[in-house]
Amino acid sequence: MELDGRVVVVTGGTRGVGAGIARSFLAAGARVVVCARRPPDEPVAAGDRTACFLPLDLRDPAAVAEFFAHVADRYGRLDCLVNNAGGTPYRLLGEGEAERHARVVALNLTAPMTASLAARPFLREARGSIVMIGSVSGTRPSPGTAAYGAAKAGLENLARSMAVEWAPEVRVNTLVPGMVRTELSHLHYGDESGIAAVGATVPLGRLAEPSDVGGAAVFLASDRAAYVSGASLLLHGGGERPAFLDAATANQT
Repeated sequence: MELDGRVVVVTGGTRGVGAGIARSFLAAGARVVVCARRPPDEPVAAGDRTACFLPLDLRDPAAVAEFFAHVADRYGRLDCLVNNAGGTPYRLLGEGEAERHARVVALNLTAPMTASLAARPFLREARGSIVMIGSVSGTRPSPGTAAYGAAKAGLENLARSMAVEWAPEVRVNTLVPGMVRTELSHLHYGDESGIAAVGATVPLGRLAEPSDVGGAAVFLASDRAAYVSGASLLLHGGGERPAFLDAATANQT
């Protein structure tokens, strides 16, 4: 899965899952550009290789177009776009106006589409690929993050349509992670015992690490996935144990 000389853009690649993805591409030999509205607290690096940071507001289509033209001009090519930027606060549907929920959809669905359209001419020239970072929230009910779940479901469908429309020059796939341990996990799950308890609900017994997501993204961008397009790869450690199994009494002693 060597990606020597290839150029990769990771949106939202300055922390958490995005930084893990960027580090995995660096370790695979790629030249990596990470973008976000704010610079990282420390450089995103793997060994002696460091990602280039460029500021970008993905909600500004003109800035996005200028960004990708600059990357292609600076590096001479663009081989992969990883649409990772996104996120949402916890907010029940009835606790916010439609406009607030629409902003979540814009960040998690419209922004990746904007970036993909801007990157397409350069990816087509390199016969490159796009990796969308989805979420299991888009495959099941997502109470408290309904707009986010809807956007991620839409992102997965968008990727399938892109894969058909832009073939054979550009491959498009989606990674669908479950729970991932990042520097912000304590805000969601509590202290180490809380994180361990949540991890114990996963069949593989732990939360994913950012490097797990990064390794899968590197595979989808590599020549080993040359015939993989329009696919969704679940990365959730086996999923969730069905609640009815815990409620059932027939086989309990």
